[in-house]
Amino acid sequence: MSGWLSKRGGWLGVYAIFYLVFLYAPIFLLPTFAFNDSTVIAFPLQGFTTEWFSGLSGVPALTGAVKTSLLIAVTSALLATTLGLCAARAGVRYRFPGKGPIMGLIMVPLVLPEIIVGVSLLVVIVSILGLPLSSWTVILGHTLICTPFAVAILNASYQSLDTSLEEAAIDLGETPASTFRLITLPLIMPGIIASLLISFTISLDEFIIAFFLTGAEPTLPVYIWSQLRFPQKLPIVMALGTILVAASIVMLTLAEIMRRRGLKKAGKKDTGGFL
Repeated sequence: MSGWLSKRGGWLGVYAIFYLVFLYAPIFLLPTFAFNDSTVIAFPLQGFTTEWFSGLSGVPALTGAVKTSLLIAVTSALLATTLGLCAARAGVRYRFPGKGPIMGLIMVPLVLPEIIVGVSLLVVIVSILGLPLSSWTVILGHTLICTPFAVAILNASYQSLDTSLEEAAIDLGETPASTFRLITLPLIMPGIIASLLISFTISLDEFIIAFFLTGAEPTLPVYIWSQLRFPQKLPIVMALGTILVAASIVMLTLAEIMRRRGLKKAGKKDTGGFL
């Protein structure tokens, strides 16, 4: 029996390796072709160059798309984290009728296909509300999909927080507002920073909802998609993709560091990632 389990574990390890290679190999190809001295995305490579990176600043449409995406990502991260902070506190600290269904409804965007969310939001915003498509409609959509991630991260921060600290502050004369500002907020700050970073990364990389809700100012992923029809511009897209992947890895790493720091500060054991 133990031999069969050992053999099965070996096959699972091989499967995991092939799965990771299949999943991440395209990402490793980005910098490979971004530094390739050829407009043709194919092997063999022609040589090493940084021309495509230096050419990024010379495309006004690209610069505008970057500014739009940064504005949308920052605003969406702030809104999602604020809503997640309120929802997580209500879910962990209070009991109220319908708490389970309400919290479940907040987390529904995690499991819904983004194309369904995008089409639904497009119908509601344009046909029902009669609002024009703009950066703010994209912000609404990104806030919707980022809020569940913020709630999941901040739930863990609130659950690891010792409620006796808040009770002691109130007993010593602090108001609920000052207790939250002086006691609760500093203790859950690592979770808040992690939520901001995760929400920012999700919004910056998101394409489907932005594709449906963007107006005259496209986001960066939508702009990149529009350039894929022009083969001569693919190397610049590869260079831009390399920068985005590197930035995403840095932000996710910082978010994970803050999450672990928050657990260590609360004296809790680390049992896994964000979700």
